Amino acid sequence: PVPATFVGDSVAASISYTPEAQTGLSRGLRVPLHLRVCRRLVTFGCPYQGSTPPNALQAVQSLGRSLGDVLVVYVGYNESSAGYGKGIDQIMRAALGQGAKGVVWVTLREERDTYAQTNVAIRTASRRWPRLQVADWNAYSSDRPWFSADGLHMGAAGASGLARFLRPYVIRAAAA
Repeated sequence: PVPATFVGDSVAASISYTPEAQTGLSRGLRVPLHLRVCRRLVTFGCPYQGSTPPNALQAVQSLGRSLGDVLVVYVGYNESSAGYGKGIDQIMRAALGQGAKGVVWVTLREERDTYAQTNVAIRTASRRWPRLQVADWNAYSSDRPWFSADGLHMGAAGASGLARFLRPYVIRAAAA
């Protein structure tokens, strides 16, 4: 199986609550899930139930060479878009330095202007980093009935949809 790692926040965490989504994502892949409520990209996360999660950069750095061939990042709902591009650069340097062949970066659902600005930073970063693939979840998931009232968090159907959406990106990134 292709070794990959998925680092995300509470929106991505829906996969960890849905066995069917985990099975769909991991078919032919080994994808440990590092998904935490209130995770941020490179700054301290927000407190949740008495603890603060490590940020995405800390999570990536803590894995060292066990990160695998591909890193999937789906983080950004708990922060401003300011500085997000520089954060992407830090994550990319860490992931590639730890042996990743590619990084799949998932766009945010544009339920707020700041999320649209974050998506611009993600797309712009893909021009700086040839091994960064943009997985346009915002476009793919529009008009899907998968989301709670906030338009972001998902139940089982959305989690399975996200897993099906991401799997081909991970396979392509590993082959690059």
